[in-house]
Amino acid sequence: MKKTLVIGASTNETRYSNIATHRLLSYGHEVALLGTKKGEIEGLLIHNDRPNFEDIDTITLYVNPKIQEDYYDYILDLKPKRIIFNPGTENASLVVLANKQGIETTYACTLVLLATGEY
Repeated sequence: MKKTLVIGASTNETRYSNIATHRLLSYGHEVALLGTKKGEIEGLLIHNDRPNFEDIDTITLYVNPKIQEDYYDYILDLKPKRIIFNPGTENASLVVLANKQGIETTYACTLVLLATGEY
């Protein structure tokens, strides 16, 4: 299973980041959460202090490209294998930076990837 960092995590159950977190867990993936406000989803702490998570396979983004700019170094320093840009998070600048470091990038929906077995 792929350890996934959800950036833009929210306790609001109507937000796609929250739905994706529940779905990732139901598929057996280990999940780490990063958001602007602390809270919990299914007992997992939403961090807002950029901890040094280890062994992150995938980062799935739920923050807009302008907000992502503050996370560029953090994301790249985690050295994920891939970054998923969910709808509304597409960011050509971050794609270029990630690809230069050998990080796979994709514009896709985490929920669709899980549902179709492509995650």
